[in-house]
Amino acid sequence: MTEFWLISAPGEKTCQQTWDTLMTATTRTNNLSTNNKFNIPDLKVGTLDVLVGLSDELAKLDAFVESVVKKVAQYMADVLEDSRDKVQENLLANGVDLVTYVTRFQWDMAKYPIKQSLKNISEIITKAITQIDNDLKARASAYNNLKGNLQNLERKNAGSLLTRSLADIVKKDDFVLDSEYLITMLVVVPKTNYNDWQRTYETLAEMVVPRSTNLLFEDQDSGLFTVTLFRKAIDDFRLKARENKFMLRDFQYNEEEMKADKEEMTRLSTDKKKQFGPLVRWLKVNFSEAFIAWIHIKALRVFVESVLRYGLPVNFQAMLLQPNKKNMKKLREVLNDLYKHLDSGAAAIIDSTMDIPGLNLSQQEYYPYVYYKIDCNLLDFK
Repeated sequence: MTEFWLISAPGEKTCQQTWDTLMTATTRTNNLSTNNKFNIPDLKVGTLDVLVGLSDELAKLDAFVESVVKKVAQYMADVLEDSRDKVQENLLANGVDLVTYVTRFQWDMAKYPIKQSLKNISEIITKAITQIDNDLKARASAYNNLKGNLQNLERKNAGSLLTRSLADIVKKDDFVLDSEYLITMLVVVPKTNYNDWQRTYETLAEMVVPRSTNLLFEDQDSGLFTVTLFRKAIDDFRLKARENKFMLRDFQYNEEEMKADKEEMTRLSTDKKKQFGPLVRWLKVNFSEAFIAWIHIKALRVFVESVLRYGLPVNFQAMLLQPNKKNMKKLREVLNDLYKHLDSGAAAIIDSTMDIPGLNLSQQEYYPYVYYKIDCNLLDFK
């Protein structure tokens, strides 16, 4: 389970006491959650008006950054294709797995200097993540086009004998070329009709060259045969062949064209391999950047909301809870009992699992303590 509850409660006599109280209620007498202190540095508070405005802006920024984190993670899975089992080992934050990063969170002073105002810090994050989002769109578009073109060529080389590329199947020697009168045709014959073909092909039209058929290639269902006939008999032969379930394949032997197809396939395949490594590296680096930014936004939101709710001077303890999945409801009840005195209006708290017609609290859960969820399950297919 990789869901965390990031909460804060006001310091009692000391913040350590607040922590001890939570530990006693959630871990020492029962097994409701695994808890860690969540360290938020002394950030610049600013004015009340700024905090109120910032609270709304950070909510939107949180949603935006989370969406970019998920997009980068999902695209990593798409790029790794058959190696999806290796996705998680590439989704790291500062070189460690996400759970370790979140549970041992330390504010990055170099990226987000705490001497800056809260608004400036949020703008630094907005700018960086917008850039990642734009870069991802550009890189994904270029790589997807390349991949799509290669897949189209691969499909041409792997489809039915009626449609697939024949560049790897036919040779110059299989055809009568440069003849004014004769032409070699390609015919797709179902395997069940081989005997019929051998018995009848010479008589399907006048002017078919006797003993001119050869089997060039077979797939699961059919075989590709050559047959040589006079050009003037093509239409008659095509009609009779179709009546007998033999399908003529429209094909003209052109060495230059086939060579160009092969070269294009090689070029696209080489380009894809060349781009793969740098793209995966870019995704790893920028996933880490985006995820780190996202957790810093959670820290900013806890700080802003705690100051707005609990007042000044700044005195609260931020705590990260990893709920035991079986006891989530019980954990919520214990937290409510512990902190209901903080907000008399929330004493009769509405549990988001209660079914109240016309009321949807699933997106806007409200509790007497500051609460934000962090979900490290970032991939749709998991």
